[in-house]
Amino acid sequence: MAVIVQYRYSEAIHPLHAVLLSGSFALFLGALLSDIAYAKTFHIQWSNFASWLIVGGLIFSGVALVFAIADLCRAHRRVPGIAAYTILLAATWLVGLFNALMHARDAWAMMPGGLILSTIGTLLAALATWVGFRTPHFVGSAQ
Repeated sequence: MAVIVQYRYSEAIHPLHAVLLSGSFALFLGALLSDIAYAKTFHIQWSNFASWLIVGGLIFSGVALVFAIADLCRAHRRVPGIAAYTILLAATWLVGLFNALMHARDAWAMMPGGLILSTIGTLLAALATWVGFRTPHFVGSAQ
């Protein structure tokens, strides 16, 4: 007697969603590196550069969050871990927003809070990217 295995492939992450998700991680990482450079050199331009990178990260992660919420609401796109991914992405966006507000201060006043928020935001973005790309590719069921 032969066992028939039927696979149901889930749709992969949308390419635009993937670019926005990975781009937000890169932008938040760049902001963290700029904050580290500012903490070591005290050149104001590093602070300004970090501010712009955070804004870019907020835009990218905000649009990726819209994609994640849409995937959460559609039944055929809902896979295990999508709720955790959406919550992580929302937390990343909120920390990034507070980080942008911290960087809006005078350059001397943003340290060390800006560096700490950049570190937390980068770690959350990395975790959200990991969970976002960890979508199972197939679910098997034996008949």
